[in-house]
Amino acid sequence: MDLAALTYFNDLPTLMLGVLAVFLVGLSKGGLGGAMALIAVPLLAFVMPPMQAAALLLPVLLAMDAMSLWAWRGYYDKQLLLQMLPAAVLGIVIGASAVSITSDDFVRLLVGLVALLFVLRVAIGARGKTGGVPARRNGLLATIFGTLAGFTSFVAHAGGPPFQVYAMPLRLDPKIFTGTSVIFFAVVNAIKVIPYAALGEFTAQSLWSALVLLPVALVSTFVGAAIVKRMRAEVFYPLMYGMVAIVACKLIYDGLSGMMTGGA
Repeated sequence: MDLAALTYFNDLPTLMLGVLAVFLVGLSKGGLGGAMALIAVPLLAFVMPPMQAAALLLPVLLAMDAMSLWAWRGYYDKQLLLQMLPAAVLGIVIGASAVSITSDDFVRLLVGLVALLFVLRVAIGARGKTGGVPARRNGLLATIFGTLAGFTSFVAHAGGPPFQVYAMPLRLDPKIFTGTSVIFFAVVNAIKVIPYAALGEFTAQSLWSALVLLPVALVSTFVGAAIVKRMRAEVFYPLMYGMVAIVACKLIYDGLSGMMTGGA
């Protein structure tokens, strides 16, 4: 079989971008910074339409989810999941309904703004404090950001920042935070299969492309998990905040640039 003909990887640059995108998502799935996953669709969008890139990545994400669930078994916050998952389902429904009228650039801008506001809030709140104080749990905020996480996850696999906006200020133990995040997005990604299939986004080429990238996904997921399990909270959280800030600025720039160009 000619894999170049069966997949989207008809040249070396496209293949390398695919490998890099999946490697970064794997580190994210392993727990090393949820912000890394935001980069995958924009990277692949250099060589294919964003929705096509998202469809390619979803089977890979599902395989990563299975490995992450095993790697982080036993670590989770039940209350957080019960608060945010129903809202995420609503967000997926909204995303599936709005996909034909929502531009990729608008989604990038939305996710970037949410992420940047999150980091600014943390930075301002930390001024004059010697240590992080856990935020109070709030059902309304959990619902709002759970819905936003479901929506942005559906349209761009970019649900990490909205989830983190609510979950990270709770200052959970890094293992509990990561395990809860793994379960949350494993459920979200599994649900996304239904509308993606209904929209005809899965093709033979996308599935073969995902299969080619699967070994990279599995290795990088375990690498990420191994690193996080050896991290202290005072290292883990600043690293996460820094990565979210970098990606937020990139997404805002890309979103504004695309919208201005599209409207020109």
